[in-house]
Amino acid sequence: MNVVVMSDEEDATPRADCRTCPHREDRLRKGRCHPGDTCVGALSGRQIARFFKINPDLAEQYAGDPFWERRAIAARYLSVQRLLRMLDDPDEVVRRVLAYRLPVEALPALIDDPDREVRVTVADRLPPEQLERLVQDEDYLVRQYVAKRLKPGRLFRMLRDPDREVRKTVAARLPPESLGLMQHDAAAEIRRIVAERIDTDALTPLLQDSDWRVRLAACQRAPLTLLEPLLDDPDEDVSALVRDRLMGTVGCR
Repeated sequence: MNVVVMSDEEDATPRADCRTCPHREDRLRKGRCHPGDTCVGALSGRQIARFFKINPDLAEQYAGDPFWERRAIAARYLSVQRLLRMLDDPDEVVRRVLAYRLPVEALPALIDDPDREVRVTVADRLPPEQLERLVQDEDYLVRQYVAKRLKPGRLFRMLRDPDREVRKTVAARLPPESLGLMQHDAAAEIRRIVAERIDTDALTPLLQDSDWRVRLAACQRAPLTLLEPLLDDPDEDVSALVRDRLMGTVGCR
């Protein structure tokens, strides 16, 4: 299909040559496509998307088109059977469409896809019981999706994840009785989350944390009997909170 691009000062809209278009008779004459606006032949994702929205029955003809954007847009309208034959498509944008559209039972075929956006979508859609295959994915964003959806009782494998954001997600979801395993995490942000969630009778080590924000979070929840040593805490916010709580002006939460 020949493409003509008009690029004068008033109109630079990509346009295809309707004279060689295979849809000239069946679609153009019936008003189901329009040059420069709704066209499968133009090098324009917007025009192609408009075309398939009106003519979804033609998507099958373009599933193997050389232009990746035609294939990707056509994939939105293809049957599952046809999508399954596109798992090895060379373009990641096409495979991203597959990751959204394929039935859940077909998603394991994309778990090792080289594109992280494909794997993120897989991690977002897979049943929780199948997510452990992505626990050690090389990309932190994929692992973060796993940490958000994995059953809390199965998060132990991610306690030492190399990425801080992933560990923060783990700390926010781990069962409270298991949070002691993260109270010595290298990141103060994570220890603070632990201090906010761990059982109050396990707060003692966090009251002595090197970071004042962790101590502050621990002081907000700790039993009053544990607070007196922090009256002289070097951080003014911590010591003030302890005084207020011991004087009864701030209740234990």
